[in-house]
Amino acid sequence: MLIDWFTVGAQVVNFLILVWLLKRFLYKPILDAIDAREKRIADQLAGADAKKKEAQKEKDDFSNKNKVFDEQRSALFSKAEADSKAERDGLLNTARKDADDLREAQASALKEDKVRLGSEITRLTGEEVIRIARKALKDLATASLEERIEEVFMQRFHEMQGDSQRLMGEALKSSSEPAVLRSSFELSAVQKEAIQKALNESFSAEIRVRFEVSEALICGIELTGNGQKLDWNIATYLSSLDRSLSKLLDSQTQRKSGTDVESEAHSETQQSANATVIAGAK
Repeated sequence: MLIDWFTVGAQVVNFLILVWLLKRFLYKPILDAIDAREKRIADQLAGADAKKKEAQKEKDDFSNKNKVFDEQRSALFSKAEADSKAERDGLLNTARKDADDLREAQASALKEDKVRLGSEITRLTGEEVIRIARKALKDLATASLEERIEEVFMQRFHEMQGDSQRLMGEALKSSSEPAVLRSSFELSAVQKEAIQKALNESFSAEIRVRFEVSEALICGIELTGNGQKLDWNIATYLSSLDRSLSKLLDSQTQRKSGTDVESEAHSETQQSANATVIAGAK
């Protein structure tokens, strides 16, 4: 059998042309399409991974935010509870202080009222005693009440002895200011002269004396000089009455103050506690 090399060569050329055409127009587009699809799939997978990571990150962020929120909520609740307790304690302390202040104010007012009442009673009692004494002395003797007071004062002055007389004499003689003799009435010239003479003779010196009328003295005479004092006053005889009145007023004041202030303090404390409960509820 003879081989037709021309035919074989033609077939080889045709085969090569067919291979080139297949590669050029068939295999290459198919491979390019496959590569493009693989790339698209790879990109999609990469995007899915990125979205997954982003979703996980958002999930973690959300969890952290929830954790922080829970911590802040707990802290706020704790702070609110502490503030409510502090506010309640503050209101209670304020109520107690207000009650104490009220008690002190009422006690002070009652004390002032007692002092004013005692002073007024003492004054009225003194005036009444003076009026009765004037009438009694007028009925029983020829000397007036003022003269008798001056006589009693001079008697007490002459009865001074020992340290009392020495201290009074040193005070009157060493003082750069005149001694002051106050009386509840105007002394006559004769009475002033008698007192001045008695002072000079008793202390063997020229004692300067300034005579004054003092309404503060209920009924009496008072000699003061350089820290020393000699006096006679009807107020001395009213001290017992004043002490008795003071005891009576004190007992009434304590009963009234204890009842009123306790009721007021209880009311204010209850109101403050109610206000605290309402504030805590809000």
